[in-house]
Amino acid sequence: MQVPSLDYDHLEMSPKEEARLVELNRTGLLDTQPEPEFDNVVRLVTTALSVPMAAVTLVDRERAWLKSSIGLSGSQSPRWQSFCSHAVSLGEALVVPDATRDPRFVDNPQVTADPHIRFYAGIPLKTDEGHALGTLCAIDRVPREPSDREISVLQGLADLVVEQIELRLAANTDGLTGVMQRRAFLSAGERDLARTRRSGAPFICLFLDADHFKQINDTFGHATGDAVLRRIVTDCTSVVRSCDYIGRLGGEEFCVFLPEASPAAAKEIAERIRAKIEQSDHQGPRVTVSIGIAISSPDDQTVESVIKRADEAAYEAKRSGRNRVHAS
Repeated sequence: MQVPSLDYDHLEMSPKEEARLVELNRTGLLDTQPEPEFDNVVRLVTTALSVPMAAVTLVDRERAWLKSSIGLSGSQSPRWQSFCSHAVSLGEALVVPDATRDPRFVDNPQVTADPHIRFYAGIPLKTDEGHALGTLCAIDRVPREPSDREISVLQGLADLVVEQIELRLAANTDGLTGVMQRRAFLSAGERDLARTRRSGAPFICLFLDADHFKQINDTFGHATGDAVLRRIVTDCTSVVRSCDYIGRLGGEEFCVFLPEASPAAAKEIAERIRAKIEQSDHQGPRVTVSIGIAISSPDDQTVESVIKRADEAAYEAKRSGRNRVHAS
C-alpha cells in the first residue's frame, strides 16, 4: 500500500488555518441539534458504500465534532485523534485502506480501541472560499480498497453537504457588509469564551461605533451611509488578525472578538483600526469610529456581558471626544 507523504502537520495553527476556523464559526453549525439534511446524506453513505459507520464531521480548533453520524458513539473526539483532521489539512480526498498499516494511524486510539477503524475514506467539505471545514467520511472495521465509483459517489454526496453549509453561511452573513450577523456572531463568541475560560487565556471584545453616522445618512443619503459601513468593515478586516472575527450588531455598531489576544495587543489592534479608518483614502465623507475594549472576567457568564462592557467603553470614547479608543 502506498502511503501519502507525511510532510504536513494536521494540527498546525497557520494563518490559513485560523481563517478556516473563522469561516467554520460563521456557519453556526457547531454544537447544533441533528437535522435531516445532514442525517439523510450520512444514511446514504452507509448504503451506497456498504459501511457500518459514516459521519459529517466538522473539524474545530481542538476537536472533531460530529454534526451527523451513524455507527459512532459520542459527539466529538480530540482533534489529534481525528482522521478527518488529516483530510482537512491535505485538502483532498483521504483514503486509508488499512489503518493498521499506515504510520499516521497505527497507534491511534480509534484504531487500537473502539470503534476499531481499519478503512477510512473522507472527502473535504470545501466552501466557495476554498476552506475545508470538515469531511463527509465512510468508515469500516475491516480493510478494503474502495472503487473509483464509490469515491465518486462519496464526492457527490459531499457536494450536497457543502450546499447545505453554503446556505448556512449565506443566512449567517450580513448582506450589506459581509461580516457575521448578530446571532451567529454571538454563538461563535460563546464557544470561544468557554474555551478561553477553560484554558485561562483572555477573551477580548472591541466595540466599534461609527461617529456621527446619522449625520452622514441625513447629509449624503443612505446609499453613502451603506458605503461608509462597507468601508469600515474593509478597513477593519485589513488590520485584524486572521483568527479574529467581526460581527455587525445592528446599524453602525460592529464588534470584533480577539480570541487569546493580550490586552496590549488588543489596544494596539484597536488603535490601528481607528487610525486606518480615520486615514482611509476611500472616496466619500470623512469617517471616524469610537472603539471600546473589554476583557472577559471570571464573572462573565455570557459573551453578551463582555460586549456590554465594551459598548459602555465605546460610549466613554464618544463622550470624551470621539475618534478614540477607551478600555473598560
